[in-house]
Amino acid sequence: MQDLPESVLSQSQGAPSRPARLLKQACVPLAALVLAACSTVPLDSPRSGPTPVTEAPQLQALRSITAQQDRLYNISAPLLVDNAALCKSSARKLIGFTAKNRYSYSEDYVDAATALGLEERLQVTGVLRNSGAARAGIMRGDVLTAIENQPLPQGPNAERQAAAQLGPVVSKLSTVKISVSRKGSPLTLSVPLTAACGFGIELGNVDNVNAYADGRRVLVTRGMLNFARNDTEVAYVLARELAHNALGHPTRQQMNATVGAIIDNMTRVNPDVSELSGMSGIKPMPQDMDVAADTVALYMLARAGYSIDGAASFWQRLATQYPASVVNGYTAIHPSTSARINTIQKITSEIKAKQAAKKALFP
Repeated sequence: MQDLPESVLSQSQGAPSRPARLLKQACVPLAALVLAACSTVPLDSPRSGPTPVTEAPQLQALRSITAQQDRLYNISAPLLVDNAALCKSSARKLIGFTAKNRYSYSEDYVDAATALGLEERLQVTGVLRNSGAARAGIMRGDVLTAIENQPLPQGPNAERQAAAQLGPVVSKLSTVKISVSRKGSPLTLSVPLTAACGFGIELGNVDNVNAYADGRRVLVTRGMLNFARNDTEVAYVLARELAHNALGHPTRQQMNATVGAIIDNMTRVNPDVSELSGMSGIKPMPQDMDVAADTVALYMLARAGYSIDGAASFWQRLATQYPASVVNGYTAIHPSTSARINTIQKITSEIKAKQAAKKALFP
């Protein structure tokens, strides 16, 4: 749950009903108060061997989605926590964990969510590494009962209600008292808040090779996850879209609502693919904004401990395999490939020189 600004609270209150959103994101509305995105383990225990063929299709789908989203959260964790200084006005105080209940999914996925161990009460599904929650001892599987002695809601609207309840609490404090039930035993922990970039991280359940930023969230599609050869390449994508958000580019492009609707659709378990034809109303990013995002993204990556050596080759490979003529792909939205590659090579050398001289990594 990142500390939730009033704008996000109002968006949550005005959002479509839960049945219309087949997958409630790990970050909005409730987990936006907890952390921008960073569970580190799947909802259920790791399995050995193949998934049993007797599982219901909904359970198989949900298990796959949670594993992919979990990978995104794990990769994004250092990018969010180590770059609060670069996110500036978008930095937030986070409690440092994600939480869901069985109603975090649509009606036809409630049984599958229950099979994954979720119930009426909100349950910790992941803890941000190096966060105050991790240091205080919050654990996956803890059932949330109260924050600052205020009982937390349960049932179908628990995430939205908790967001409205916790926003003011988190914004006023530096340490939060969290009460949980752990294996049936009550426990109260004092959790220091963690400064981090206050953006949600989402999985898009489509095979388009793309990624989006709407000013408060970043979405990476399943297709992009499959295209990336390793976690570092996924980090390249996440950092670029985080940089677009941090620089306010969706707002300057007047694309917040358009991209937000695309993200809402893609986070469903079964998105409406008829809405994904062409560029879906998105204007191509101007060259100056794109190279600015590349600059900030490379600094974010370096500050988070990721290697930036392969960034230029990754983006060149993506543009070669999915050129701007692929209208539902990443390059169509970000067509300035040559200028981008030149900037990446220049900034990579600049960062390496600063690292060698042990200088602070700021653009």
